[in-house]
Amino acid sequence: MGKLTTHVLDTSLGKPAEGLAIDLFMVTGGTHTKIASFVTNSDGRIDTALLAGDTFKTGTYELVFHAGAYLDRVVPGLGHPKFLDLIPLRFGISEDSHYHVPLLLSPYSYSTYRGS
Repeated sequence: MGKLTTHVLDTSLGKPAEGLAIDLFMVTGGTHTKIASFVTNSDGRIDTALLAGDTFKTGTYELVFHAGAYLDRVVPGLGHPKFLDLIPLRFGISEDSHYHVPLLLSPYSYSTYRGS
């Protein structure tokens, strides 16, 4: 069975990003339908799969990482507006397998990839 997971690493501090809020949306045409909201644990992960079982379906999804609120807590004095605030990652699920979509985050950059 397929599943969707994520985690967030704070590359500027060299540790998991704890307490970072994430929203998951399904994207159909121009419509975003919110599926759920999550908050990362002390390991920068979500305690359960974001999608699994009956909720795991092919389609286009978007994870929105609330990086600005997290960065305000851990890196005071970044200024406003922040360079990074909400980080949307749109991706497709086309097969019944494990999709791991991590975020590597710093105050002025981020990257992602399809992990395992």
